[in-house]
Amino acid sequence: MARVLLIEDDHETAGEIIAELVDRGFEVDRAATGTEGLAMARAGEADVMVVDRLLPGIDGLSIIETVRQDQVRIPVLVLSALGAVDDRVRGLRAGGDDYLTKPFALLELVARIEALLRRPAETRDTVLRVGPLDLDLLARNARREDRAIDLLPREFRLLEYMMRRKDQLLTRAMLFEEVWNYKFVPKSNLVDVHIGRLRRKVDGADEEPLIQSVRGEGFILRAPA
Repeated sequence: MARVLLIEDDHETAGEIIAELVDRGFEVDRAATGTEGLAMARAGEADVMVVDRLLPGIDGLSIIETVRQDQVRIPVLVLSALGAVDDRVRGLRAGGDDYLTKPFALLELVARIEALLRRPAETRDTVLRVGPLDLDLLARNARREDRAIDLLPREFRLLEYMMRRKDQLLTRAMLFEEVWNYKFVPKSNLVDVHIGRLRRKVDGADEEPLIQSVRGEGFILRAPA
């Protein structure tokens, strides 16, 4: 029997969802505020989460971003009255696995939950590897072969983000949004400064560069050929 964590502040909507899910054999835990929902999500006891985007206290996307940073890999369905393409993209980029716009049919909600539960579980590896570079997410340390790399917290988050997306072009806008949680692109060289510091730590003088700049576009982390 699958267990659903529902984070929804509207009592009527929550009641309808719970009744439908229980009738179909699901166990349902409900949180009515963002703060309560985050605490329950971090416990990691659910098989799937259904999260309203607009919540009192902590908003739904902040909940998702936080649990993803905590390495909680529960699949998440985002509920929202905001149905524009940009809103859906923002929900998925925050770490949501699916997005359903209100109002919705309960049958579709159930079908989407069932589809999320059928997906293969995401890898729970606690060590990321790209070529000679290792990042231990539990011990919070980094190494390039036998050389330890001393990273500040923001540098660690930046390197983790890049290693999870190796060989992908990462624009400054993407890094501002995903690593700094900015919802806009400031007129700042903040990303370039941090990339420069990270590159000096990751790529030694006699080592093949892993972090590469693409002029006018962004940055790529690549393993040596």
